[in-house]
Amino acid sequence: MTEAVPKLRLRGLHKSFGPKVVLDGVDLDVMPGESVVVIGGSGTGKSVMLKCILGLMRPDSGSIQVDGEEVVGISARERERVNHKFGMLFQGAALFDSLPVWENVAFGLIQGSRMPRKQAREKAIEKLLAVGLKEDVADLSPSELSGGMQKRVGLARAIADEPEIIFFDEPTTGLDPIMADVINDLIVKCVKDLGATTLSITHDMASASKIADRVAMLWQGRLIWVGPASEVFTSGNEYVDQFVHGRAQGPITMQVRK
Repeated sequence: MTEAVPKLRLRGLHKSFGPKVVLDGVDLDVMPGESVVVIGGSGTGKSVMLKCILGLMRPDSGSIQVDGEEVVGISARERERVNHKFGMLFQGAALFDSLPVWENVAFGLIQGSRMPRKQAREKAIEKLLAVGLKEDVADLSPSELSGGMQKRVGLARAIADEPEIIFFDEPTTGLDPIMADVINDLIVKCVKDLGATTLSITHDMASASKIADRVAMLWQGRLIWVGPASEVFTSGNEYVDQFVHGRAQGPITMQVRK
């Protein structure tokens, strides 16, 4: 029986900015249909790792494979082809204020896939319904929506082209606990319906616990623990324990000005 090829495979990923080392040899596999969440504090390199995978940054060294294909250093045309497999929910929803909701959802369909506008609008409304928004939201401006509704629109856009791999960047930031839980439930439902593979970054442990199959913790440029989501609160790793329980005392120290 052949072993499944990971949808995403990172090996020896390094990235520095001048003397500051941000990624110091990250190794991670994300298998087909799996949901992996990378946790860690602000400034630990989570977003840099994501940007390297998306091709927005080039790592100093290391390998990134998508479906077994090396993507570090590929041409712009090849990168565009690979990125068609991706969907993305940005941290602040990142909606275009100048476009109505439906065009935000359909942006990739129209600009990337060249879908006719009428068909793209129908697809956008279908995805809005999938995230619990009514059809009349389609013609509103993003500024007319609450934070939770904007996040739902962002999720609808992420799944609009029915991607194979979806990235979630701090999906619950700025939301109250109840709305955050609603978004987490929607993420789980939409990903299950699509059969997609997901990689998320967050510091929200309630979100990580709900959407992850496996959790990995990034600290000082390396993944110091990777394991089942069910074990993250009892990992036995002192860094993970301090982070997930939100303790000020422990091996992770914060610089505080006095």
